[in-house]
Amino acid sequence: MATPKKGRNASAQSKPGRSLALILIAIAALTGGMFASGHTKPRLGIDLAGGTSITLRAVPEAGNEAAINKTNMDTAVSIMERRVNGLGVSESEVQTQGRENIIVNIPKGTNSEQARKQVGTTAKLYFRPVIATEVAGGPGTASPSPSPTGSPTDKPSGKATDKPEATDKGSSASPSASPSTQGRAVTDALKADATPSASASDKGDKASPSPSGSGGTAEGDANALQAKYAKLDCTDEKTRSSVGDGVKASEPTLACGKNAQGQWQKYILGPAEVDGTDVDKAQAVLNTQTGAGWTVTMDFTDSGAKKFADITGKLAQNQSPQNQFAIVLDGDVVSDPYVRQALTGGNAEISGNFNQQSAQDLSNMLSYGALPLTFKVDSMTTVTAALGGDQLHAGLIAGAIGLALVVIYLLAYYRGLSFIAILSLLVSAALTYTLMSLLGPAIGFALNLPAVCGAIVAIGITADSFIVYFERVRDEIREGRSLRPAVERAWPRARRTILVSDFVSFLAAAVLFIVTVGKVQGFAFTLGLTTLLDVVVVFLFTKPLLTLMARRPFFANGHKWSGLDPKSLGAQPPLRRTRRPSAPVETKEA
Repeated sequence: MATPKKGRNASAQSKPGRSLALILIAIAALTGGMFASGHTKPRLGIDLAGGTSITLRAVPEAGNEAAINKTNMDTAVSIMERRVNGLGVSESEVQTQGRENIIVNIPKGTNSEQARKQVGTTAKLYFRPVIATEVAGGPGTASPSPSPTGSPTDKPSGKATDKPEATDKGSSASPSASPSTQGRAVTDALKADATPSASASDKGDKASPSPSGSGGTAEGDANALQAKYAKLDCTDEKTRSSVGDGVKASEPTLACGKNAQGQWQKYILGPAEVDGTDVDKAQAVLNTQTGAGWTVTMDFTDSGAKKFADITGKLAQNQSPQNQFAIVLDGDVVSDPYVRQALTGGNAEISGNFNQQSAQDLSNMLSYGALPLTFKVDSMTTVTAALGGDQLHAGLIAGAIGLALVVIYLLAYYRGLSFIAILSLLVSAALTYTLMSLLGPAIGFALNLPAVCGAIVAIGITADSFIVYFERVRDEIREGRSLRPAVERAWPRARRTILVSDFVSFLAAAVLFIVTVGKVQGFAFTLGLTTLLDVVVVFLFTKPLLTLMARRPFFANGHKWSGLDPKSLGAQPPLRRTRRPSAPVETKEA
């Protein structure tokens, strides 16, 4: 008697438990990772969790009103987005409003406070030679500040702190020489720095030379600057915020900063020789070898390395404090190291009173560049999640009603098969929830209202895949086949239809994600994610589970509540085709 051939279908039919075990292990691993990481809930966007909305207004510099244009505004938006997202704050919205305003929406969450501080910071970095410095509140003399490091190094190092609130006045510094002698030295240094410079940091600004044959103008400017320096009180917050306003990079200026002892220091600084555009890359590094703690390393461009070597070579020939250079960020001196030789390596390191957060903040601003415009905060408002919560509540109710209607339809039309469909929906929901929870800290995904809509739409996509497969199986039974062969014969046809349908859905989600911005991307991302999970669930759970259920008498015998009753499907019983008895073979006796 001939035996049936065992092909690929028979082999696949006999091992559905492997696929089920694989997907159950994946669910267990994702769930374990979710609890182990402590992120048991998806991160919420600003419309669901609340946050801060900031309105920034571009302020033109004197004589450069044309700088406020679409190109510079778009550049500023791009830099702000990279800064905020570089801090791990996702779902932030940065967009222009009108000609000179930018609206920034930052959701409540990790690092949102740092993002609010950095979003409008211009991050203009200059390397300026130090002409005079003293502890704020001291006499108007040029006493050198204590060096932040014990010995000179090849890399600049010094103090580095965030801009703090106003503090008590520091103690006065004792002058190391007579005020008249020091004043004469400062005047000479200012007059020398007043000559035209070929520095690229001027960005087109040129210092006006003093009249020929007379140093009266330069000396008068130097005396005026010294008079302002004598009255400068860096311990006052309002004074610090206004010092250096309107000063070009090619001009001497006053500045404030904190020294290693936490005291406010005031400075007279010469024209900038190197600026932030000459920095190629900056990053926060934990320096455990030298014990310097957190530092910010900078790599210069080729032209920047040459400028940096030139300025350090000039400063190395001077006496303290004029052998120091100040690293000035947005008017604040973050470091004032001294040098004894030209630094020609093309890199530098800022070290001092950094912690991890302040080092990362500084490297983040320097890495993503300076804003092309100066911005001032017009308004800052807190967005509550009450409205979004109400909308989410309404959306979840609508989703629950839709899901209930789908379940009722499955129970009424597919009966026993609805058990497989409902289990598949639960598996898909478990995978979606765990992945959304893990993708929050991994890639910054945040769940907003459009993303919730995408997840609700995905219920219909997943249910549609089940229906396609179930109908293919029922068609095979209508043709007179038994359930187990029908399950295997229907799968190739249903598989092609499911893959084509899901591919179209995923392609639409991908295009929508690429061409849109903001919250619509959340909808597209969720739709694409759930479409991929639909393929995984159908291949690794729905089909293997139906294969196992086909071996049960309740389904295999076509029970009227199984959803596979041959009579209700229009097939003629019996389910199996019977062989006709073969005619008796007559044999002749020998």
